[in-house]
Amino acid sequence: MAGKRAELLNDTQVKACLRWCGERRRYPHRDRVVVLLSVRAGLRAVEIAKLRRAHVMDDGGGIADVIDLRGKLRLSKKGTDRVIPMHADLRAHVIELFRIVPGGPDDPLILSERAMRPNPEDPEDRRLVCMAANSIVLMFGQMYGELGLAGFSSHSGRRTFITQVADRITEAGGSLRDVQQLAGHTSLNTTQSYVDGSDEAKRRVMKLL
Repeated sequence: MAGKRAELLNDTQVKACLRWCGERRRYPHRDRVVVLLSVRAGLRAVEIAKLRRAHVMDDGGGIADVIDLRGKLRLSKKGTDRVIPMHADLRAHVIELFRIVPGGPDDPLILSERAMRPNPEDPEDRRLVCMAANSIVLMFGQMYGELGLAGFSSHSGRRTFITQVADRITEAGGSLRDVQQLAGHTSLNTTQSYVDGSDEAKRRVMKLL
């Protein structure tokens, strides 16, 4: 990754971000899903913008327990197939978003602000347009600025997710390859660039040999 790394979020800061959505935003249910897609699923802003409801729906039309980015649901031709298990907090907010904003499988998951406002002459007409990737980047910038979090960007959530998964994957019986697949990296070297070494971990592993 070129340039300065985006800062990592801790749990207290994530909670502050979710509170900010509720206190400062017109559509908190939508914006909380945006935050959690970044920090609990590791999606890029452009990927969040491209998500359709089908990505989080099961075959019966309910809310799945994964984000399915395989095959025809892949977000880009050059991307990799991946399935991301949904964190419980993210899934709960997606369920709430579906409850508040009706829509079908082909509709964007994250709607633009204009699309969030029903047409008073036709409540079913929401002009279902996705929230643009640039608008998502700007939302993160506004959020971190108002929370006084310097050095944070729209990439902070993704970097936090990948770093936390990498730190804990061995506890779950996985490996760095699993981290690569969750992140959607085509190269393991890219995944490794997110992982910082730990002197304490090196000492602990020696005791396990």
